[in-house]
Amino acid sequence: MANTSKGRMPRLEDVAKVAGVSHQTVSRVVNNHPNVSKATREKVEAAIAELGYRRNTAARSLVTRRSQTIGVLASELSQYGPANTLLGVEHAARNAGYFVSIAALREISRDAISNAVVHFMDQAVDGIAVLVPHSDTLAVLEQMNLPVPVVAVGSAGSASVSGAMVDQRAGARLAVEHLISEGHRQIGHIAGPPDWTDGAERAEGWRAALRDAGLDDSLLVEGDWSAGSGYAIGRKLASGLRATAIFVGNDQMALGLLRAFTEAGVRVPDDVSVVGFDDQPEAGYFTPPLTTVRQDFEELGRRCMDIMLKEIESGAAVSSTVVPPELVLRASTAAPARA
Repeated sequence: MANTSKGRMPRLEDVAKVAGVSHQTVSRVVNNHPNVSKATREKVEAAIAELGYRRNTAARSLVTRRSQTIGVLASELSQYGPANTLLGVEHAARNAGYFVSIAALREISRDAISNAVVHFMDQAVDGIAVLVPHSDTLAVLEQMNLPVPVVAVGSAGSASVSGAMVDQRAGARLAVEHLISEGHRQIGHIAGPPDWTDGAERAEGWRAALRDAGLDDSLLVEGDWSAGSGYAIGRKLASGLRATAIFVGNDQMALGLLRAFTEAGVRVPDDVSVVGFDDQPEAGYFTPPLTTVRQDFEELGRRCMDIMLKEIESGAAVSSTVVPPELVLRASTAAPARA
C-alpha cells in the first residue's frame, strides 16, 4: 500500500493524483458510472489497488441520505433451501454495493417478525428482504406499512409488498408429470409443514397434476423438512406401501426416506420411485442418486435485489418476479415394476 501524508487513510483526491485524472472521474469509477472509458477505468482501478483506497461509506451516506444497507430477515436456516436463499440475496446485495444486516428468527410469530423489522428501521436500512415463507408473513408486512421497499422472498407479494419466488407449484408439477410419464398411477407425497408457503404450494402442485391426470390425490403425509421426519415416515410407509412413486417435499426428507426404505428392503427405484425438491449438492450422491427439482437461489437473490434497487433508486411500483424451477433426472426414478 502506498504511503499518504501523516499515515492517514488514502482519499479520493489521492487516487485522482496517482491516476492523473480528476476526482470526479474517480468518483464515477467508484460508483460504476457507465460514462468512463475502459482505459481510464483501468488506470483508476490500478491507483485504487496501489493506495488501498476504500470508499467512505459514512460520508457517502450523508450526501445520498442512504445507509447502503439492506436488512435481511430469515428463518429455518438449518435447512438447505432457506440457507441458500439467504446466500443468494446476500451475494446479490453485496454485488450491488450494499451491506447486509441479517436477523435470524428463532421462532415464527407476528411479534418476532414485527420486532425484527422495527430493529432494521432503527438501523436506517434502505430496504428489507424477508425470507420467512410462512403463511402469516405477508399479512404482518402489509399491516406495518413500512416507509422503505420490502421484498417478501418466497412469496408472490401483494398490492403493497413486492415478491420474489421460485414457482413451487410448477416444480411439483414437473416432478409429478415426470412420474406419470414413466407410467406411475399411485403417486404419494411427503409434504412440508402446511403453514409454510413452500410446503403448501408444492402440495397443491402435486395435487393439481394428479387431478389433471384423473389420479388419486389422497396419498399425502406431512413431514417437518428434516431427514429425521422422512426416515420416520419411510419406516411406516415401508410396512404397507401403496404408492409406486413418492414425491418428497425436499431433499432432506427424501434422504431419510431412502435410508428407511433401504433398511426395510424396499428397493428404489425397482419397488418405488422417489423424487425430491431443492437439488442440494449431496443429492447426486444419495443411494441411489436422487431425481429432484432444482431451485436457482442465485437467480432468486438477483431478482430480489433488482426489485429492491428499482424501488430504492427510482421509486418504482411494487412488483413481483417468479423464477422457473428445473427437473434434474437421476437414478431414483423408473417405470413401475407393476403396471
